[in-house]
Amino acid sequence: MAPAASATRSRVSHPARDLCLAPGRTIDAPVVEGGHYGRLFVDLPPATFDEDRLLALGVDGGICDGGACDTESHIEAGQPFFGQYLAHDITADRSPLRVHADINALRNVRSPRANLETLYGGGPVGSPYLFDQRDPSKLLIGIPDCDLPRNQQGIALIGDPRNDVHAFMTGLQVAFLHAHNRLVDRLRADGVAEPDLFEDARLALNWHYQWVILHDFLPNLVGDQMTASVINDGPRFYRPQGVPYIPVEFADAAYRYGHSQIKGDYQLQDGGLRFPVFPDLAGFGTLAPEHVIDWRLLFDVPGHQPAQRAKPIDGMLPASLIRLPESITGRVDVNAYRSLAARDLLRGQGTGLPSGEAVARAMEVVAPLTRQEIGLGIWPDETPLWLYILREAAVRGGGDHLGEVGGRIVAEVIVGIVRNDPESYLSNDPSWQPTLPSHERGVFKIRDLLVLAR
Repeated sequence: MAPAASATRSRVSHPARDLCLAPGRTIDAPVVEGGHYGRLFVDLPPATFDEDRLLALGVDGGICDGGACDTESHIEAGQPFFGQYLAHDITADRSPLRVHADINALRNVRSPRANLETLYGGGPVGSPYLFDQRDPSKLLIGIPDCDLPRNQQGIALIGDPRNDVHAFMTGLQVAFLHAHNRLVDRLRADGVAEPDLFEDARLALNWHYQWVILHDFLPNLVGDQMTASVINDGPRFYRPQGVPYIPVEFADAAYRYGHSQIKGDYQLQDGGLRFPVFPDLAGFGTLAPEHVIDWRLLFDVPGHQPAQRAKPIDGMLPASLIRLPESITGRVDVNAYRSLAARDLLRGQGTGLPSGEAVARAMEVVAPLTRQEIGLGIWPDETPLWLYILREAAVRGGGDHLGEVGGRIVAEVIVGIVRNDPESYLSNDPSWQPTLPSHERGVFKIRDLLVLAR
């Protein structure tokens, strides 16, 4: 059954590299024309800052230290974690997943795609350890089935080790494993031939995944108006020639918004305790029973109490991210390197990002934030792009969604990646609608994918 009619960068030398760039290092993927990474605003000069002054913004007690971070936005608490899952997906793509793909093509393709490669790896041929050998169309499930499959030392058997960095990523990966296997069962019951089961289920899950990216996740992140503008009117800035790429303005600034949406702690189970993400929910080991997530507490589900909310996007991070544990950062000589905010700021300088004000001027459709709106006091320079985008979300997006600068960068890149994927529903059948069951007629959301998994 075809998906339209069915149920249908940087090198990672450490699993947490996407979360925390090692201090004193620049990005290890070269920013070159035609490469996996590139620039949106090639004519803008890099913004340079005194490193000590830059670090002071992100340290314990600095402007980015939000303490308990118990203020709530209107956005579901699960949204930024789904965003992290998507980030891992689009930075993992190196190869097509067709079962009969030419091996040379598998080695050479480096086009970012929202195609669940973090779930499927190289497919049954390239990554056989991800599949159930008793039923090769299905993905291998952990024991118990609420955890990932693991080797005898507790290391997860998954397509991308970053998807075991903490309990929320582990839980999303487990949910997608189950969703794929449920689709295999459904397609088999519909009479799909055994040789076609894996590929049909993969495409079906991908099309529903891409749908919720564009119709649930993105509107919550950038607003309905910006989403509709980019989908219907096309991009103004992200126009890759040939193979799509990931702009550093996206990867190292705008799409790091989620660090500012993380709450101080979360309730994972009905009536259960609350846990901070770090150190309590840190991953890379067997998932504790009390850390198994009831997604109804993170996404709104009709008939249940409203889910927990994310904190506002405002440039402040909870104490657990300002003072990361050594298990995440490794040993550091400078205490500031324990702060994820400080690392984000250093990362932007390391890739030579322009200032937020420079990007706003280049867009020509929005007045740059005033110094009062940015709120950095006696800060003498223009604003690092990452922090500018977070402050813009606070003062012009109400803390619920990104503003014009950050929102346009994110929307154009995500829509562009999906639109340029030759297997996506936008490329093959733009009028396609989800066919899986949903809680509301005509509305299919992230929560519906997670319920499919259950």
